[in-house]
Amino acid sequence: MSTKSFSIHWNFKPLFPNTCFLQFSRRCSHNALPFSFFHYPRIHSPKPNLPQPPLAQSNPSNQTPHDLTQARESVSEYLQELGLSFEESISIASNSPKYTQMLVDAVKELEEWNAWNNNNNNNSEGENLGFKEMVIYMAKEKSDNGKVAFLESVGLSLSSAMGVARYLSSESLPSLIHKVKYMKEIIFSSSDDKGLSGKNARRMMMHLSIPSDEDVQQTLSFFEKIEARRGGLHMLGSVDAAFRFLLESFPRLLLLPVESHLKPIVEFLENIGVPRRSMGKVFLLFPPVFFCKVQGIKTKVLAFEKVGAVYEDVGKMLLKYPWILSTSIQENYEQILLFFEEEKIPKASVDRAIRSWPHLLGCSTSKLKLMLYQFGELGVRNKKLGQVIAKSPQLLLRKPQELLQVVLFLGGLGFDREHVGKLLSRCPEIFAANIDKTLKKKVEFLARLGISNDHLLRVIQKYPELFVSDVDKTLLPRIKYLMEIGLSKREIALMIRRFSPLLGYSIEEVLRPKLEFLLDTMEKPVKDVVEYPRFFSYSLEKKIKPRFWVLRGRNIECSLKDMLGKNDEEFAAEFMGVGRMLVSPSSSHQ
Repeated sequence: MSTKSFSIHWNFKPLFPNTCFLQFSRRCSHNALPFSFFHYPRIHSPKPNLPQPPLAQSNPSNQTPHDLTQARESVSEYLQELGLSFEESISIASNSPKYTQMLVDAVKELEEWNAWNNNNNNNSEGENLGFKEMVIYMAKEKSDNGKVAFLESVGLSLSSAMGVARYLSSESLPSLIHKVKYMKEIIFSSSDDKGLSGKNARRMMMHLSIPSDEDVQQTLSFFEKIEARRGGLHMLGSVDAAFRFLLESFPRLLLLPVESHLKPIVEFLENIGVPRRSMGKVFLLFPPVFFCKVQGIKTKVLAFEKVGAVYEDVGKMLLKYPWILSTSIQENYEQILLFFEEEKIPKASVDRAIRSWPHLLGCSTSKLKLMLYQFGELGVRNKKLGQVIAKSPQLLLRKPQELLQVVLFLGGLGFDREHVGKLLSRCPEIFAANIDKTLKKKVEFLARLGISNDHLLRVIQKYPELFVSDVDKTLLPRIKYLMEIGLSKREIALMIRRFSPLLGYSIEEVLRPKLEFLLDTMEKPVKDVVEYPRFFSYSLEKKIKPRFWVLRGRNIECSLKDMLGKNDEEFAAEFMGVGRMLVSPSSSHQ
């Protein structure tokens, strides 16, 4: 019997309803019985003693580890016949257990069929072949030329591998392997993703408020497949998890030629500033970019010249928000530029906001208008609003109620609406912060330090940036350093009440060098900075040292406030008897 006839599905019962059919297990392979089985005439009264073939099914008890080992060896030999190296064939055969089991099941079914057929003196198919030869025979019967085994070995389930392989009939196995290796190299070249791709995917989905085109819809479906699995979108940067779903969602990826299509795209992305190690972030977050032609990508990139974005800027935007290459985002981009122009927001601020936070381009203008109204209620409009969105463009993507919650929180601390607006203008990052995890913790930190509610308002007004400073990495180390040089907790609290920007100064760049000069050169006690903590705000080289050497040269002793709190004219008039400041002394004193 021919190879072709063996591969035809044997279940023809729907076509011949009056014919008696023997019942077989559902798990029986569709290749189990030869088409010649149906050459029997129509039977209206089946004989009770008619011999029947045994049930063909996958039963682990009917096979031995030796069978599977031999089957893997057969798969390896078959793959080598297709042009693979010994190492490649061994690797694929070892990592495609379901495919191997499928072939073993098919061989067992054929053996059982042959045994039944021989009992009835009929010719049997493949009866002179050994087990390993039969496995190879069955592999050839599948007509996928080893692609299913390879696709399973790279992470696809057997059913998915068979589905994807249908798209690849024209691809040779060596060519397919080369293509997959190249794609894995450019998509998963970075080993330190740490879930960042998943976080960005969630952010992109959360802030999308416009109708999406087909490419974005397909990408969202891809995200949903990964989200439904254990680990969710956190696994997006994992080659083992993501590559399978990428191929299942976009099987036509494997039809794209490497040399004439994939490599030119990679080279173009590198030219606009996307590092190869980070390129996977673009491809995983927007796989349809694989199907774009370089000229099409270039046209979309050039569209961002309207916001002053050169190639390198667009490369950074792509890493943050690859959907800027989609049709729906490009169309909304034009609407957003027109919207901000009508709202009379300075173009320079809008350009900067879009370049630094391109997620804005997925937001509808109606949603943006709601947020601008809330800002206006706080007195932040036009130029001030431009400054806010240039510094914290992500605020525009917040929900109005989230902004109002921060306003109410600040109101509870004693801020009226006018001062809340001033805080928004000076430090808009506060309004993007989480109340419980960030803002309240800073208030609690100040309370533990000894800042009472009576002084809290002034401390925050003078240095609102403390709300977005990290307690463990920034604030506490500075407090500990001040305590190490001999200041008490109470004295530090007093310094903060008098000059809260003290909390923002770097230990190594500001606090340590100025204190060392105060103690070692000026020979003043450390307690002096308690009385005048603003000392740390002055430039060591441009103000503290020059004025100190002038006073030392004239043998004048004065407080830090008298030395530094006066402008140049006042200082010169009081300590030098002239109307201007002298040039700093010789370099020998520096």
